Amino acid sequence: MDQNNPSPAQQMPIQQPIQAAPAPAPQQQTQEVKPMEITITLPTNAYFVSGIRDFTLNLIRNMTQFSEQWAFRFQSVVDELCNNAIEHGSAPGDMIKITFINKPNESIEILVQDTGKGAVQTDAASLTQIVKERTDPNYVHTGIRGRGLSKIVSEWTDELSFRDIEGGGIEAHVKKYLRDPNLPQQSQNPLENPTHLVLNN
Repeated sequence: MDQNNPSPAQQMPIQQPIQAAPAPAPQQQTQEVKPMEITITLPTNAYFVSGIRDFTLNLIRNMTQFSEQWAFRFQSVVDELCNNAIEHGSAPGDMIKITFINKPNESIEILVQDTGKGAVQTDAASLTQIVKERTDPNYVHTGIRGRGLSKIVSEWTDELSFRDIEGGGIEAHVKKYLRDPNLPQQSQNPLENPTHLVLNN
């Protein structure tokens, strides 16, 4: 065979198999779950407070991932905040506003606004100072009244703050995280009834 004139078979170029381009990786679409927000306006009448208690209990039970025990605790928190707004922060015939913000699998927030027309005028800074003093381990409570913010609201929430409302009034804001490592499990101790709070002098 003439080495200078290769055969047709030798002249055929070697064709590499065609490889398809890799398909782009599918983009994962993360759909952000929007918080559920409910606002209720109530007249300053004790009759309606029982209704907001029932609403709070059913909301926590059916619309959040908190336990039954915490549903009762939030009921007490809302009860305390509403009573303060009615008794101290508003005048008879006024309207208070309660807002629930539920972030699924994350937290629950509760905001209570009064009108600032109560018999005793105060502001957010004064309430913040009162809570700070009464949550001090060395503080001695001398009576039954005045314990609600420090013994119920503060201890059963992760965040507690107050804000002066433009035009008058105060907004109390509490927040509880679902994944709090300190979140206790349902207790079997009959002395820890979630519907009652034992206060020691």
